[in-house]
Amino acid sequence: MSKSSPAPSLSSQLAVSGHVDLTTFDSRATTGFDGKKADAAKALAAIGEELDGLQEKLFAGGRSGASPTKVLLVLQGMDTSGKGGIVRHVAGLVDPQGLSITSFKKPTATELEHDFLWRIENALPEPGMIGIFDRSHYEDVLIGKVRHLVDDDEISRRYIAINDFERSFRASGGVIVKCFLHITPDDQKERLAARLDDPTKYWKYNAGDLDERALWDDYQDAYAVALERCSTGNGAWHVVPSGRKWYRNWAVATLLLEQLRALDLQWPAADFDVEAEKARLAAM
Repeated sequence: MSKSSPAPSLSSQLAVSGHVDLTTFDSRATTGFDGKKADAAKALAAIGEELDGLQEKLFAGGRSGASPTKVLLVLQGMDTSGKGGIVRHVAGLVDPQGLSITSFKKPTATELEHDFLWRIENALPEPGMIGIFDRSHYEDVLIGKVRHLVDDDEISRRYIAINDFERSFRASGGVIVKCFLHITPDDQKERLAARLDDPTKYWKYNAGDLDERALWDDYQDAYAVALERCSTGNGAWHVVPSGRKWYRNWAVATLLLEQLRALDLQWPAADFDVEAEKARLAAM
């Protein structure tokens, strides 16, 4: 009897390469998951247990100086796609002392005096840490392109600079998990309407979101180019269907778990004589 082939990793199913047409992706797909919403909640809890243990090994390796490994989770997507939800529901599964979370807003005057990657480099995780970027260096090829803040030559330079930057990060012991949280205009409209119907969600609403929504097609084109140009061996882009929040959370947690598993993390060896220290302690 022949053995069945192992199920493909979620990363291999969601990673993109070559030409990208976002209109062909189903935002409500549940790729790699056969269950329903309630099943996803249970699965996410189980993922959390394993993630927590692996993160502790990662953190220990960095703190002890035994390993230069660090992990960067990049979250990109249109407004309401769920970047904040990922921070709450996925990052919340692990020990916060091993996390560094950065939400990139409009560049400050000081940041604008430097190259666009300057503020990104200052926010990179240290060895042993999981860094989460709520928006990232990709804003500078997305908004820059859509809003015509810089010319085409500068946008092209930035794609190259991003690939070089990610290559350097990986060479220093970094692992990058890049997630594009894919939603449709209808998904966004429903979520914006929910914010306007609920006083407890007014704080989430930003009138500027509608200005960006008016440029939806331009942003989709800009994202497609960024995914095509910057999905490399140093960091593949994953298109995560995000029309169902419960699937989105499970998928991103699973992608992060797969990367941590692949690192084959080990506890740092003692840098002291264990038996001698036991003897000293016993004598006290």
